Amino acid sequence: MTDSTPAIEVTNLGKTYHRAFRKTGNIALRGMSLTVPRGSAFGLIGPNGAGKTTFIKSILGIVQPSHGAVRVLGGSPEDAAIRARIGYLPERLHLPNAWTPTAFLATVAQLKGLTPDPARHVPLLERVGLADAVTRKIGGYSKGMRQRLGLAAALLGQPELLVLDEPTDGIDPMGRMEVRRILLEEVQRGATLFLNSHLLAETERVCDRVAILADGQVVREGRLEELMRGDSRWVARFAPGADGPRLAEAGFVAGGAEGVFHVEAQDPGALNAALDRARATGALLVELRRDGMDLESVLLGTVRARTGVAA
Repeated sequence: MTDSTPAIEVTNLGKTYHRAFRKTGNIALRGMSLTVPRGSAFGLIGPNGAGKTTFIKSILGIVQPSHGAVRVLGGSPEDAAIRARIGYLPERLHLPNAWTPTAFLATVAQLKGLTPDPARHVPLLERVGLADAVTRKIGGYSKGMRQRLGLAAALLGQPELLVLDEPTDGIDPMGRMEVRRILLEEVQRGATLFLNSHLLAETERVCDRVAILADGQVVREGRLEELMRGDSRWVARFAPGADGPRLAEAGFVAGGAEGVFHVEAQDPGALNAALDRARATGALLVELRRDGMDLESVLLGTVRARTGVAA
């Protein structure tokens, strides 16, 4: 039977960092609420200083919230049994230079209450692209190799929840493709993926749900295709020979490519009226689709709307 309990559930989560000799503190989270469904690939995005790292540390029990409730995999993030079911890759990864990767994974396994198993650790290292560096000391690893090793550590024990903070930082484009494949395999296995990355194109390729965090609050959340879909802007492609000037008079704006135009329509009635005007010019419709945005445009538009900054 599938567990319907959310992988992550926070309610009215707040965190204020107080500093000595200062009357006011730094507010990182302002009554944030968020639910991450089990089995989802969930991305958290937002500008620098939005509170993303504080949120991640809160759901891992590293930071104590000032107020609010946090539930992870149905329990408290401070429960060792819950933590053992989580794989975590931090943004700043500190590794022992004098160790080999297998020794490092053995120690991580012990910390998670797992029995160290070198026979499984080597295939795991090969899976993340470290097949040629299994016997090398970590001190000779590049930044990208260290990141791969951190991912291997997060994958130990087939965790139910993967919390990854900038997992492809320092990894080359080909390596990012490999990491994406691994993450999608983990989601297909049934794991929940919670991803924080400033590489929005990576988030687009991996995640099916996204939350936008700004000034310590979730300002937008939902399925990726819904957030990226244009509500009122459409792309229409007409057969060769369409009369551009007459289409412009009918409310269509040329889109650059031959026969491609954009049109604004708030509802189906307005859309069909616009298409009727286009047909009246003799234009033959070949393709019609919503004019979607990329994730960067969604983020910028959402944050600007909240702050009142002009686009």
